[in-house]
Amino acid sequence: MTALRERKQFDVDSGLPASELAALNSPTWFEHAKAYVLMKWPKAAAKQRASIAEALATLTTAFISTSRGAPDTKVTRHALYAWAFRALRRHDGTFVSRDALENPPADVVAALAWIGKHSLKVTEAAQPDRLRVALDALSVRLDGKPAAENTAHRKRMVLSNAMRYAVERDVLKANPLGHIDWTAPDKEDEIEFRYVPNPKQAAALIAAVREQGVRGEHLAAFFGCLYYAAMRPSEIADLRAADCRLPATGWG
Repeated sequence: MTALRERKQFDVDSGLPASELAALNSPTWFEHAKAYVLMKWPKAAAKQRASIAEALATLTTAFISTSRGAPDTKVTRHALYAWAFRALRRHDGTFVSRDALENPPADVVAALAWIGKHSLKVTEAAQPDRLRVALDALSVRLDGKPAAENTAHRKRMVLSNAMRYAVERDVLKANPLGHIDWTAPDKEDEIEFRYVPNPKQAAALIAAVREQGVRGEHLAAFFGCLYYAAMRPSEIADLRAADCRLPATGWG
């Protein structure tokens, strides 16, 4: 009657309000995350695959209905990162989750079974209070300290893309992240000068490296380019004497 008064749509076959039927038919977050991995895996680079698995491992532990009887945290993370959110190619060319193609250890099997049983449905995970918990989880490291801003942003993008995929699969009507009023926790980015060598210290360090034989002479030039020219390691590795105008003494 409430749905009727609010003029909501009804499903003809079941007689249920469309929103209630969608909630009943919603996959769990764990099922959806595995489907998202299989969708992204074929065209994703190795580093992107690892980034997706890392973010989804954090999110999946945040989208759990209870902590009662939860497996060990390290086992759970390993089960998600290395098994559930890693895809392998079958003989027919299609991709499946690693845990479906290989035989995981017993502790991994138990952890994945527990997660599958207690994972929230996607429609529940899309609620604002649940999303804020997940966003907070993405903003801290495993040791509980604030994560780097780019790390939190990268993981948030994975969450947003997974929610967009839920829209694509007709699980959600719209990406709920756009309606969440949430700000990442502040992180102290001030340089700690106790850990940054001054010019005198840097020169002493490079000189000490040079004294370590032939290999040390080679590395002294490498670290000198890092400190004095602010070059990237890949740039230094490709640097040749013919590319430089070197002074008779000191660094160029």
